Amino acid sequence: MKASRRDFLKYSGLALAGLMLPPTLPDEAQRQVQSLGRAVKTIGIYDGPSPRATAVRLMPGDTVFEIYASVVGDDNHYNRTWYETSGGYVYSGQVQPVRWELQTPLDAVPSAGLLGEVTVPLTPLRKVPNPNGSVLYHLYYGTTYWVTHLQRDAQQGAWYQIYDETTKSSAWVQADHLRPVTPDDVMPLSPDVTDKRIEIDLARQTFQCFEGSQKVLDTLCSTGIYLRTENGKSIYGTPAGHWAVMRKRPSRHMVGSDLAAADFYDLPGVPWVSYFHWWGVSIHGTYWHNDYGKPHSHGCINVPIDVAKWVFRWSAPVAGIDRKETDGTGTPVIVV
Repeated sequence: MKASRRDFLKYSGLALAGLMLPPTLPDEAQRQVQSLGRAVKTIGIYDGPSPRATAVRLMPGDTVFEIYASVVGDDNHYNRTWYETSGGYVYSGQVQPVRWELQTPLDAVPSAGLLGEVTVPLTPLRKVPNPNGSVLYHLYYGTTYWVTHLQRDAQQGAWYQIYDETTKSSAWVQADHLRPVTPDDVMPLSPDVTDKRIEIDLARQTFQCFEGSQKVLDTLCSTGIYLRTENGKSIYGTPAGHWAVMRKRPSRHMVGSDLAAADFYDLPGVPWVSYFHWWGVSIHGTYWHNDYGKPHSHGCINVPIDVAKWVFRWSAPVAGIDRKETDGTGTPVIVV
């Protein structure tokens, strides 16, 4: 179904006003829902799976929507995956795949605290443990945080207090929106294999893991952005060379050092961080884009959250889920 010009103007006006998308139009047939997605910013819905297609309306950032199918576009773009949804198609690079999985809150949080993982598309972080408390910002699906306490409100709703080591502050999130991560969740993968290595190709934006001569992981990534060309060679924000995983953290609030910079970033709850360079360059999970195959970062290696967790478990040094960093010279990382 293609919207009329009148519909397009109406829906665009609603989106620009920051409202949710209108309900499915009456003449649109019901579809089988395959999965859910979250728009990471305001994006267009197109009448076909192609950047050359016509935009029929806008979808505001943080809209959670149903995905009917994943389709491959007819262009030569590095990422040709589009998602079919109500009223058209959206580009997958601007959509975080998400789930809605409510948890049973614990009766109490251990004195040492625990690592919690968000299992809903997004949830508000509040100043106080109350559904009417002011919202600081949102926590997104797959991100991880240090849970320190549990408290119930007047209606007996359960809330987890999370502590942010970067801002040195605490706040509250609905407890059934976080899953406690267990030691079994991060059990080492292939612990007896000593001949492991990670290879990252900056030009091709590929991320590969090897056990000896056997390739065990092959996916696209997003490295540091292109900076300049020297002697005919492209220089990226990610340092080329032979490195090794040197430190791990299961959660990190990453913040840019210059508040006034145009590329300033503030990313709480970055999950499954494996550092390999003294600059602070790491391999980590990403929730602010899904556009792998193109440089996006300030230097780190952006990969999907499940890939980052796999690397966290597979590579050395072996790390757990406590608040301490795990240090040690580990799996080689070759960046070319």
